[in-house]
Amino acid sequence: MTTFAPRPRFAHASEREFARLLDFYQIQWLYEPHTFVLRATPDGKPLECFSPDFYLPEFGLYVELTTLKQRLVTKKNRKLRQLRELHPDVNVKLFYARDLHNLMAKYGLARLLSVSSPDEGSADESAMATELDDPVPAPAR
Repeated sequence: MTTFAPRPRFAHASEREFARLLDFYQIQWLYEPHTFVLRATPDGKPLECFSPDFYLPEFGLYVELTTLKQRLVTKKNRKLRQLRELHPDVNVKLFYARDLHNLMAKYGLARLLSVSSPDEGSADESAMATELDDPVPAPAR
């Protein structure tokens, strides 16, 4: 079932495209619904946390997307290792830039991944808006 709540403000265009793909296939998703504490002070105050990008309730799966610089990918990998150690029951899948490009290419959306997010300061949100409003094409068979 597709959710009809207002669209969240995505941190990156790839997250918006991934959400559109999920919507097209009527896969229910939640955006950053849970924050996991990775390190805390002795009195329980969080020092380091991790919030996976998407949760797919039908599959019990968290999805984290990364198209970031290698230095930041390394940090994200470390956080995922910590999450898996502290919460072995949490099912999380990390999609690297190449995974996203392959997925989006399969559905004819790869051109959008080369555009940076508005938060990175180099995206032209108004130029992207027209493309992002187009329906997601069905996969090639």
